Amino acid sequence: MTIHTVNTTPFAGQRPGTSGLRKKVSEFRQPAYLENFVQSIFNTLGDCAGQTLVLGGDGRYFNRHAIQVILRMAAAHGFAKVLVGQGGILSTPALSCVVRKRAASGGIVLSASHNPGGPDGDFGIKYNIANGGPAPEKITDAIYGQTQVLGEYRISDAGDLDLDTIGSARIEQMAVEVIDPVADYAALMADLFDFAAIKALFAGGFTMRFDGMHAVSGPYAHAILEGLLGAPRGTVINGTPLEDFGGHHPDPNPVNAAELVALMSAPGAPDFGAASDGDADRNMIVGRGIAVTPSDSLAIIAANAAVAPGYRGGIKGIARSMPTSTAPDRVAQALQVPCYETPTGWKYFGNLMDAGMVTLCGEESYGTGSDHIREKDGLWAVLFWLNLLAASGKSVDTLVREHWARFGRNYYSRHDYEAVEAKAAEGLMTHLREQLPALAGQVIDGYTVDFADDFVYKDPVDGSIASKQGVRIVMNDGSRIVFRLSGTGTEGATIRLYLERYERDVAMHGIPAQEALAALAAIADRLAGLHQRTGRERPTVTT
Repeated sequence: MTIHTVNTTPFAGQRPGTSGLRKKVSEFRQPAYLENFVQSIFNTLGDCAGQTLVLGGDGRYFNRHAIQVILRMAAAHGFAKVLVGQGGILSTPALSCVVRKRAASGGIVLSASHNPGGPDGDFGIKYNIANGGPAPEKITDAIYGQTQVLGEYRISDAGDLDLDTIGSARIEQMAVEVIDPVADYAALMADLFDFAAIKALFAGGFTMRFDGMHAVSGPYAHAILEGLLGAPRGTVINGTPLEDFGGHHPDPNPVNAAELVALMSAPGAPDFGAASDGDADRNMIVGRGIAVTPSDSLAIIAANAAVAPGYRGGIKGIARSMPTSTAPDRVAQALQVPCYETPTGWKYFGNLMDAGMVTLCGEESYGTGSDHIREKDGLWAVLFWLNLLAASGKSVDTLVREHWARFGRNYYSRHDYEAVEAKAAEGLMTHLREQLPALAGQVIDGYTVDFADDFVYKDPVDGSIASKQGVRIVMNDGSRIVFRLSGTGTEGATIRLYLERYERDVAMHGIPAQEALAALAAIADRLAGLHQRTGRERPTVTT
């Protein structure tokens, strides 16, 4: 084996977004494209002699090839050891768990999360730091800077390793350990939740369907739900990871998981339904005839945290992304703990968790988690709900409606306009920002604007500033309209419109969400010129 230094030239556009670098597979397959970005990560890290790296992905197309390349480059860069998931598989939450448990210096996650896979689909790569969480902006900015000036990369000419057999091998002076991708994560879940109570729930005839969406959560769900917890075989559906996710969009929402939602609304539906996404960090919770919004799920978990052994001592605080509804804020107030509002992106929660300021975190895009790791965690949320159902003996519908009766209902929806021409999307946001100074105090269709701004976040731990994080139009009654551009797509721009209306009156809690939010949607359209500027009559996806 020999380490080679290969001359290269920079590629434009390798700036990491909110969750790393995501591009079409065709871009990643260009000669040296992956190598350049990986070398930029290693250059940013500096001397890695003696350090341990964790490596794995969601099993999508190009995952195995990328792992072999990264292993050879890690050996050339002097790492002492790389822990890689069997078959190249490690869910994003499991990778975070392994980094923390094995005291690794960091990890590389290969995933485009909820984006489609396959040869014509998307691929992604991001670096996680030693706390197990996504690299902060100072690191991703440095990586991007390296991509712009890179002139060479280093790689071993070693052959491919066997990734399917648990065991050890070497590349150059670096040890490679192929590990069970589920074991460390399953042990952590057993420490956090009352597995005996959940096992008794299933033994008593409780029924469930978990849709793995042919993504990486399938092996974890099979091992934990059907294995450790004794759920009947067949509880987990679509549980085998496929390189193209079976041709489906692995995003757990009522649109892309319509089969599960239909099952849960049919006669004889199971007691409980859930789904997770491409890399297993997102979740959707479904009861008989009711899909729980991510904001409500976070709020309900917070209000009932003490049912789970790992949280019996109470919670230190809650953090939510700015577009997420204010339902968790009301729970935090009742519990007399702080609730922090951050930009979108799980990396913003890391400082708060590391500083011991929050226990639970959530984003409206079906991401929920806690300080047990530094990523959102789909199966963790599902297990929390199972623990709650076992402890309370109540249905999902009953738990949700009792929560609304106590705290009020936050009607909430997200309207996505996908693959919008980038110039048109930027023009829409500029148009909104120009109106902000004049909006406060205006009365629009019966709503009075309390304030309107472009969200700026000052990190309470390190004082860093994140600006232009989304346009907020907040009404006197707490209703909100939020616009932001998503950083997770690979084609054009995605405009996300978030609508929220608070309703305290229990008698008004049964209105269909889109009907309850129709007036706010009309105001948003008028202020932004949404349909005119995008040329779209309706959103691509409504959740």
